[in-house]
Amino acid sequence: MFVYKWILPSLSEVLAQSQPIVADCSPSKAEQQWRISLAATEHLLLQTLATTSPDTTQGLVLTAPAPLFSQPRLTQSLETVTFTAKPFNPRALMPFQMPHGVSITGINPEESVLPILHDDPLGSEQFCLVFTDKFTLVLVLAENHNGKKEFSFSFEPEVVHQAWRSLGARVILTNPEFFAKLDALVQKYDPIVPDYRIAVQFSHLLLQELTEPEVSVKQRGLGNLHPSHPKSGLTASSAPRPDVELLQAFAHEVRTPLTTIRTITRLLLKRRDLPANVINRLEVIDHECTEQIDRMELLFKAAELEASVSMRSSSTQLTATSVDQVLQQSIPRWQQAASRRNLTLDVVLPKQLPTVVSNPTMLDRVLTGLMENFTRSLPPGSHIQVQVIPAGDQLKLQLSPQPQCKDTCKTTTPITPPIRKALGQLLMFQPETGTISLNLAATKHLFQAIGGKLIVRQRSEYGEVLTIFLPLEVSNQQWR
Repeated sequence: MFVYKWILPSLSEVLAQSQPIVADCSPSKAEQQWRISLAATEHLLLQTLATTSPDTTQGLVLTAPAPLFSQPRLTQSLETVTFTAKPFNPRALMPFQMPHGVSITGINPEESVLPILHDDPLGSEQFCLVFTDKFTLVLVLAENHNGKKEFSFSFEPEVVHQAWRSLGARVILTNPEFFAKLDALVQKYDPIVPDYRIAVQFSHLLLQELTEPEVSVKQRGLGNLHPSHPKSGLTASSAPRPDVELLQAFAHEVRTPLTTIRTITRLLLKRRDLPANVINRLEVIDHECTEQIDRMELLFKAAELEASVSMRSSSTQLTATSVDQVLQQSIPRWQQAASRRNLTLDVVLPKQLPTVVSNPTMLDRVLTGLMENFTRSLPPGSHIQVQVIPAGDQLKLQLSPQPQCKDTCKTTTPITPPIRKALGQLLMFQPETGTISLNLAATKHLFQAIGGKLIVRQRSEYGEVLTIFLPLEVSNQQWR
């Protein structure tokens, strides 16, 4: 007979009953399996969700301890509820009195935060329940009775339904008025046996995300893909170096609380009874959180790429990417970053921009991260030119510092390159500004992962000139 640790079963206990055996591996491998499976789930959702209006809801995601998916298409198409054992206190960041009646739980079913009781063992678990009309899925990372972390997942409708019943009972205890709304959402996507092709697709995505699958897996599998399919477990055999593993852990630990803070901030911004000065402060918090979350995503991705050479070519899905759309999002942020450092930025674009082959979300992040580091390397008063021009079957994007007084000065003061010190194999430290950023090699690997190429040239009178090449989509090969 299975004995629960608490009055209600945790999600790891729910899966343990249906899967009494799980893969025996180290805690770091269990963490890696969790991250890889989340990435595969994100890709599966992107591939299976219909392309419709952003306002159309196509699924529900229940997560802990923070929201897990950052792709705009997913955040717009999926309703998200986050469970946390450490409820966020908005007063900790805002030196003002919140208006009477503002609540941080259950404000909107699209993006809600619900508490977990203090003694509940669920508070120490990381989990993700996905409900769509194509499939339902549960993923759990938790400590077992020996204190070791284990990862498990299941597509089985009954297992997913039991996991929801366990969570639903907790919602009744902590937020009964919200339970009916949430239960109605779950019933809308009643757990169904997925098409076998969904399970096969997920398996292929796992293989793409894995650094290198183990030759043999012990008798115990990771999860059930389908009641009629055998259990299967996948782990990575090549362990990352200590500093890479540390960077992954650091990026994850920083990103998680920032994501929670941003979620609560956006919930508060939906209130219509907040004073203007409160809204302004919340918008600043939202902007700062988003900027740092994107930075942590970049660091995490760089660590993933460095952990395995094979992952560099397979972990990022490339597709037709609108450069015009990416630049429309990026240029205002670049200009804002430049103005904060007393720099000016001039962007020279052709009348029409082509479609390239890349990853739009990663391209935006990598370019913004590159621009952030570039502006930090220049003295105040400098001018930057960003130029986009055709280069055969590629698109060339060049960042170059310009002389501050090229028309009136007889001589130009050379720009002295900033002092940079290496921190491990991925990071560099700039003592003058206290800035920590990705080094050149890691940045080049990121561009390679999104189908591009980065070239850095040093010009003594101007400083560094950065040139990015992106391959044109076939239909744009004759673009000029």
